[in-house]
Amino acid sequence: MPLSAKGLVISNQQVGRDLWEMEFLAPGMAAESKPGQFVHIRVGDDHDPLLRRPLSLYDVDQNLGSITLLYKIAGRGTNLLSKFEADQLLDVMGPLGRGFTLVEGRRVILVGGGVGIAPLLFLARELQVRQNEVTVLYGGSSSDEMCSLDRFVNLGAGIMAATLDGSAGFRGLVTDMMKKSIDPLSIDYFYTCGPEPMMAAVAEYAVQYGLAGEVSLEEYMACGVGACLGCARKLKASDNAYVKICKDGPVFPMDAVELR
Repeated sequence: MPLSAKGLVISNQQVGRDLWEMEFLAPGMAAESKPGQFVHIRVGDDHDPLLRRPLSLYDVDQNLGSITLLYKIAGRGTNLLSKFEADQLLDVMGPLGRGFTLVEGRRVILVGGGVGIAPLLFLARELQVRQNEVTVLYGGSSSDEMCSLDRFVNLGAGIMAATLDGSAGFRGLVTDMMKKSIDPLSIDYFYTCGPEPMMAAVAEYAVQYGLAGEVSLEEYMACGVGACLGCARKLKASDNAYVKICKDGPVFPMDAVELR
Protein backbone atom coordinates (compact mmCIF):
# COMPACT_ATOMS: atom_id res chain seq x y z
CA MET A 1 0.00 0.00 0.00
CA PRO A 2 1.42 3.43 -0.93
CA LEU A 3 2.55 5.55 1.99
CA SER A 4 3.01 9.29 2.35
CA ALA A 5 6.01 10.23 4.44
CA LYS A 6 8.58 12.85 5.26
CA GLY A 7 11.83 11.16 4.35
CA LEU A 8 14.99 12.39 6.05
CA VAL A 9 17.68 13.08 3.46
CA ILE A 10 20.97 11.32 4.28
CA SER A 11 22.91 12.44 1.23
CA ASN A 12 22.37 14.06 -2.16
CA GLN A 13 25.42 14.24 -4.39
CA GLN A 14 26.44 14.52 -8.00
CA VAL A 15 27.81 11.25 -9.40
CA GLY A 16 28.12 11.98 -13.14
CA ARG A 17 27.25 14.42 -15.89
CA ASP A 18 23.92 15.88 -14.69
CA LEU A 19 23.44 12.71 -12.62
CA TRP A 20 22.70 12.73 -8.89
CA GLU A 21 22.13 10.15 -6.17
CA MET A 22 19.90 10.87 -3.21
CA GLU A 23 19.48 8.61 -0.18
CA PHE A 24 16.77 9.23 2.40
CA LEU A 25 15.36 7.46 5.44
CA ALA A 26 11.76 6.20 5.19
CA PRO A 27 11.64 2.85 7.05
CA GLY A 28 7.99 2.04 6.44
CA MET A 29 8.27 2.79 2.73
CA ALA A 30 11.53 0.87 2.37
CA ALA A 31 9.95 -2.20 3.99
CA GLU A 32 7.17 -2.22 1.37
CA SER A 33 9.35 -1.50 -1.68
CA LYS A 34 9.87 -3.94 -4.55
CA PRO A 35 12.17 -3.64 -7.59
CA GLY A 36 10.56 -1.79 -10.48
CA GLN A 37 8.34 0.40 -8.33
CA PHE A 38 8.77 4.16 -7.99
CA VAL A 39 8.23 7.03 -5.58
CA HIS A 40 6.53 10.37 -6.22
CA ILE A 41 8.39 13.37 -4.78
CA ARG A 42 7.37 16.93 -4.12
CA VAL A 43 10.41 19.01 -5.06
CA GLY A 44 9.29 22.49 -4.03
CA ASP A 45 7.42 24.40 -1.35
CA ASP A 46 3.92 25.90 -1.57
CA HIS A 47 2.94 23.58 -4.40
CA ASP A 48 5.41 25.13 -6.84
CA PRO A 49 6.08 23.15 -8.97
CA LEU A 50 2.57 21.77 -8.54
CA LEU A 51 3.23 18.21 -9.74
CA ARG A 52 5.40 15.64 -8.05
CA ARG A 53 8.31 13.95 -9.83
CA PRO A 54 8.25 10.14 -10.30
CA LEU A 55 11.60 8.44 -9.70
CA SER A 56 12.47 4.74 -9.84
CA LEU A 57 13.71 2.93 -6.77
CA TYR A 58 17.45 2.74 -7.46
CA ASP A 59 18.35 0.83 -4.31
CA VAL A 60 16.72 -0.02 -1.00
CA ASP A 61 18.33 -0.93 2.32
CA GLN A 62 15.52 -2.48 4.31
CA ASN A 63 17.73 -2.99 7.36
CA LEU A 64 18.64 0.69 7.51
CA GLY A 65 15.23 1.77 6.24
CA SER A 66 16.65 3.88 3.43
CA ILE A 67 15.81 4.41 -0.23
CA THR A 68 18.32 5.60 -2.84
CA LEU A 69 17.31 7.38 -6.05
CA LEU A 70 19.32 8.04 -9.21
CA TYR A 71 18.11 11.00 -11.24
CA LYS A 72 19.20 13.23 -14.07
CA ILE A 73 18.75 17.00 -14.02
CA ALA A 74 16.46 17.59 -16.97
CA GLY A 75 14.40 20.60 -15.93
CA ARG A 76 13.34 22.85 -13.09
CA GLY A 77 11.94 20.06 -10.92
CA THR A 78 15.01 17.86 -10.87
CA ASN A 79 17.21 20.93 -10.51
CA LEU A 80 15.28 21.83 -7.35
CA LEU A 81 15.68 18.26 -6.12
CA SER A 82 19.46 18.56 -6.46
CA LYS A 83 19.41 21.45 -3.96
CA PHE A 84 18.25 19.26 -1.07
CA GLU A 85 20.86 18.75 1.64
CA ALA A 86 21.43 16.18 4.39
CA ASP A 87 18.96 16.42 7.30
CA GLN A 88 16.27 18.11 5.21
CA LEU A 89 12.83 16.49 5.00
CA LEU A 90 11.52 15.20 1.69
CA ASP A 91 7.79 14.89 0.95
CA VAL A 92 7.46 11.50 -0.73
CA MET A 93 4.69 9.05 -1.71
CA GLY A 94 5.36 5.39 -2.41
CA PRO A 95 6.10 2.74 -3.23
CA LEU A 96 3.91 3.05 -6.31
CA GLY A 97 3.24 0.90 -9.36
CA ARG A 98 3.71 -2.70 -10.35
CA GLY A 99 7.26 -3.98 -10.10
CA PHE A 100 9.28 -6.74 -11.73
CA THR A 101 8.52 -10.44 -11.43
CA LEU A 102 11.37 -12.00 -9.44
CA VAL A 103 12.42 -15.31 -10.95
CA GLU A 104 14.55 -17.82 -9.04
CA GLY A 105 17.54 -19.94 -10.04
CA ARG A 106 17.65 -18.63 -13.61
CA ARG A 107 20.20 -17.08 -15.96
CA VAL A 108 19.01 -13.52 -16.41
CA ILE A 109 20.13 -10.54 -18.47
CA LEU A 110 19.41 -6.96 -17.41
CA VAL A 111 19.72 -4.35 -20.17
CA GLY A 112 19.75 -0.69 -19.15
CA GLY A 113 20.39 2.48 -21.11
CA GLY A 114 21.30 5.84 -19.59
CA VAL A 115 19.36 6.73 -16.47
CA GLY A 116 17.14 3.76 -17.35
CA ILE A 117 19.71 1.73 -15.42
CA ALA A 118 18.12 3.05 -12.21
CA PRO A 119 15.48 0.36 -11.49
CA LEU A 120 17.87 -2.44 -12.45
CA LEU A 121 20.23 -2.07 -9.47
CA PHE A 122 17.63 -2.93 -6.81
CA LEU A 123 16.38 -5.64 -9.18
CA ALA A 124 19.87 -7.14 -9.51
CA ARG A 125 20.24 -7.19 -5.73
CA GLU A 126 16.98 -9.07 -5.23
CA LEU A 127 17.72 -11.48 -8.09
CA GLN A 128 21.11 -12.30 -6.55
CA VAL A 129 19.40 -13.20 -3.28
CA ARG A 130 17.20 -15.63 -5.21
CA GLN A 131 20.17 -17.55 -6.61
CA ASN A 132 19.95 -16.22 -10.15
CA GLU A 133 22.97 -15.81 -12.41
CA VAL A 134 22.79 -12.09 -13.18
CA THR A 135 24.51 -10.30 -16.07
CA VAL A 136 23.99 -6.57 -16.58
CA LEU A 137 24.43 -4.87 -19.96
CA TYR A 138 24.86 -1.16 -19.27
CA GLY A 139 24.81 1.41 -22.05
CA GLY A 140 25.53 5.13 -22.11
CA SER A 141 26.90 7.91 -24.26
CA SER A 142 30.27 8.10 -22.51
CA SER A 143 32.14 6.97 -19.39
CA ASP A 144 31.04 10.02 -17.37
CA GLU A 145 27.47 8.70 -17.52
CA MET A 146 28.36 5.23 -16.20
CA CYS A 147 27.98 6.08 -12.52
CA SER A 148 26.43 2.73 -11.56
CA LEU A 149 29.25 0.43 -12.68
CA ASP A 150 30.87 0.07 -9.26
CA ARG A 151 27.55 -0.58 -7.57
CA PHE A 152 26.86 -3.56 -9.83
CA VAL A 153 30.41 -4.86 -9.38
CA ASN A 154 30.00 -4.64 -5.60
CA LEU A 155 26.84 -6.74 -5.86
CA GLY A 156 28.80 -9.49 -7.57
CA ALA A 157 26.75 -9.29 -10.76
CA GLY A 158 28.37 -9.75 -14.14
CA ILE A 159 28.65 -6.38 -15.83
CA MET A 160 29.35 -5.38 -19.44
CA ALA A 161 29.51 -1.72 -20.47
CA ALA A 162 28.91 -0.08 -23.84
CA THR A 163 29.44 3.59 -24.69
CA LEU A 164 28.76 5.39 -27.94
CA ASP A 165 32.18 7.09 -27.86
CA GLY A 166 34.08 3.99 -26.74
CA SER A 167 35.35 5.63 -23.53
CA ALA A 168 34.18 2.62 -21.49
CA GLY A 169 33.79 -0.94 -22.68
CA PHE A 170 32.28 -1.76 -26.06
CA ARG A 171 32.08 1.08 -28.59
CA GLY A 172 28.51 1.38 -29.83
CA LEU A 173 24.98 0.60 -28.76
CA VAL A 174 24.38 -1.68 -25.80
CA THR A 175 22.05 -3.75 -27.98
CA ASP A 176 24.81 -4.24 -30.57
CA MET A 177 27.04 -5.50 -27.74
CA MET A 178 24.23 -7.82 -26.67
CA LYS A 179 23.97 -9.34 -30.14
CA LYS A 180 27.74 -9.77 -30.48
CA SER A 181 28.58 -10.97 -26.98
CA ILE A 182 25.63 -12.84 -25.50
CA ASP A 183 24.83 -16.45 -26.40
CA PRO A 184 21.03 -16.68 -26.47
CA LEU A 185 21.28 -20.30 -25.33
CA SER A 186 22.77 -19.01 -22.06
CA ILE A 187 19.72 -16.86 -21.20
CA ASP A 188 16.49 -17.74 -19.44
CA TYR A 189 14.94 -14.31 -18.87
CA PHE A 190 15.33 -10.63 -19.84
CA TYR A 191 14.66 -7.41 -17.95
CA THR A 192 15.13 -4.03 -19.59
CA CYS A 193 14.62 -0.32 -18.97
CA GLY A 194 15.75 2.69 -20.98
CA PRO A 195 14.95 4.42 -24.28
CA GLU A 196 12.15 2.66 -26.13
CA PRO A 197 14.19 2.01 -29.30
CA MET A 198 16.73 0.18 -27.11
CA MET A 199 14.01 -1.86 -25.42
CA ALA A 200 12.45 -2.60 -28.81
CA ALA A 201 15.76 -4.09 -29.96
CA VAL A 202 15.94 -6.19 -26.78
CA ALA A 203 12.36 -7.40 -27.30
CA GLU A 204 13.07 -8.26 -30.94
CA TYR A 205 16.11 -10.30 -29.86
CA ALA A 206 14.07 -12.08 -27.20
CA VAL A 207 11.28 -12.96 -29.64
CA GLN A 208 13.82 -14.21 -32.18
CA TYR A 209 15.08 -16.80 -29.68
CA GLY A 210 11.82 -17.53 -27.88
CA LEU A 211 12.85 -15.84 -24.63
CA ALA A 212 10.57 -14.17 -22.10
CA GLY A 213 11.13 -10.99 -20.18
CA GLU A 214 9.79 -7.72 -18.84
CA VAL A 215 10.11 -4.05 -19.75
CA SER A 216 9.79 -0.96 -17.58
CA LEU A 217 8.04 1.87 -19.43
CA GLU A 218 8.43 5.59 -18.93
CA GLU A 219 5.54 8.01 -19.36
CA TYR A 220 4.70 11.42 -17.95
CA MET A 221 3.03 10.69 -14.59
CA ALA A 222 1.09 13.53 -12.98
CA CYS A 223 -0.73 11.82 -10.09
CA GLY A 224 1.14 8.52 -9.75
CA VAL A 225 -1.97 6.57 -8.69
CA GLY A 226 -4.01 6.18 -11.89
CA ALA A 227 -6.53 8.96 -11.23
CA CYS A 228 -5.59 11.60 -13.80
CA LEU A 229 -5.10 9.37 -16.88
CA GLY A 230 -2.07 11.43 -17.90
CA CYS A 231 0.04 8.33 -18.45
CA ALA A 232 -2.61 6.23 -20.22
CA ARG A 233 -1.51 4.46 -23.39
CA LYS A 234 -2.30 1.41 -25.46
CA LEU A 235 0.32 -1.28 -25.08
CA LYS A 236 -0.33 -2.34 -28.68
CA ALA A 237 -1.95 -0.37 -31.48
CA SER A 238 -4.55 -3.11 -31.88
CA ASP A 239 -5.63 -2.96 -28.21
CA ASN A 240 -9.11 -1.65 -27.46
CA ALA A 241 -8.27 -0.52 -23.95
CA TYR A 242 -5.69 1.79 -22.44
CA VAL A 243 -3.52 0.98 -19.44
CA LYS A 244 -2.31 3.42 -16.81
CA ILE A 245 1.47 3.19 -16.73
CA CYS A 246 1.71 4.46 -13.15
CA LYS A 247 -0.79 1.96 -11.74
CA ASP A 248 -0.88 -1.02 -14.14
CA GLY A 249 2.89 -0.72 -14.68
CA PRO A 250 5.46 0.64 -15.11
CA VAL A 251 6.58 -2.98 -15.60
CA PHE A 252 4.87 -5.13 -18.24
CA PRO A 253 5.56 -8.49 -19.91
CA MET A 254 7.80 -7.93 -22.91
CA ASP A 255 5.42 -9.67 -25.32
CA ALA A 256 2.48 -7.51 -24.21
CA VAL A 257 4.04 -4.24 -25.37
CA GLU A 258 4.50 -2.81 -28.85
CA LEU A 259 7.53 -0.61 -28.31
CA ARG A 260 8.07 2.51 -30.38
